[in-house]
Amino acid sequence: MFEEGARLRREHGPDSVFDFSLGNPILPPPPEVLARMRELVDKEGVHRYMPNAGWPEVREKVAASLERRTGIPYRVGNIIMTVGAGGALNVFFKATLNPGDEVIVLSPYFVEYGFYVENAGGKLVEVPCTEDFGPPAAETLLAAITPRTRAVVINSPNNPTGRIYTDAELVKFAAALREGSKKAGAPITLITDEPYRKIIYPGFDCPEVPPVYEHTVLITSHSKDLGLAGDRIGYLAISPQLNDAAELFAGCTFCNRTLGFVSAPSLFQHTVADFQDLSVDGTLYATNRQIFLDHLNDLGFDIEAPGGAFYLFPRSPIENEVEFVNRLLDERILVVPGRGFGTPGYFRISYAVPTKTVEGSLPGWTRVAREYPQLTRVAKEQAE
Repeated sequence: MFEEGARLRREHGPDSVFDFSLGNPILPPPPEVLARMRELVDKEGVHRYMPNAGWPEVREKVAASLERRTGIPYRVGNIIMTVGAGGALNVFFKATLNPGDEVIVLSPYFVEYGFYVENAGGKLVEVPCTEDFGPPAAETLLAAITPRTRAVVINSPNNPTGRIYTDAELVKFAAALREGSKKAGAPITLITDEPYRKIIYPGFDCPEVPPVYEHTVLITSHSKDLGLAGDRIGYLAISPQLNDAAELFAGCTFCNRTLGFVSAPSLFQHTVADFQDLSVDGTLYATNRQIFLDHLNDLGFDIEAPGGAFYLFPRSPIENEVEFVNRLLDERILVVPGRGFGTPGYFRISYAVPTKTVEGSLPGWTRVAREYPQLTRVAKEQAE
């Protein structure tokens, strides 16, 4: 889709192509983050080697932020600075999985989870979410757990749906995991992947996961909340309540080096240290979200309104969403088929784009909708 978008822009001009395919945050870093980066460039010692888990003074500030948020006593020895959330996930899987071990993901899910698990010789097990993209019922989760289950990955706010799991949903899910751990014969680790935690819309909040389930590893990046996607800076946080937390920290620190990450970029570790509670101004994302929701709902698309992130995940008006995505391509509208996220029949829209791109695409959406009478509004107009 990226290459197709580039081709279309060359042929038709950038203002005639409406590319909603990539989750590439458009908002720049907050001014204070950029100012700190400039201060640090010339600072003595910033560019030297550091311990493999990252600068202790940075990890101390991350731990303090997590303790304020969760009430759990995180310390330096619970935090590893990583090359983004992707680096953290690869480090965790390499440290914990033996060949054939299983990791459960809730579909729809970020497609690269599968590659990360396979990198460590593991097996990805997909468990479908509820109809409104909430966590699965306990019996559904328990049916997927086996003696080889080592971890479960959740992602809230979710990519691709924007769904946020509620407190009540997390409590039920944690109870099911404890029951599943008995079935597996050992505590199952819950990985909460949280790069979109601070991109939240009015009326929603994002509950903390570690207080709900003791065997939790929190993974995140500052790609979205601080606009540092290209700088690949994040962290892995092991709950002090997790069994063998010190051993897991040692294993992940070792894998951080031997996988070739070695350590997260020094400059950006120091940059983010004092901005753990800061985020970009998400007004642009909120505006784009509302424009899309108003227009596509009016056309009759079936959409769950996202509580966070910058994605919509509508149901395709036809079973084969790839065919529908290709029809949108005729209007130079680029979106991603849902089967790439483990959920055929849907498609993902990323609205991390200028508002003029969203507004410019609306006539194309209307033209396409007229071809699918199963959409509510179109069917009503035809009947009249």
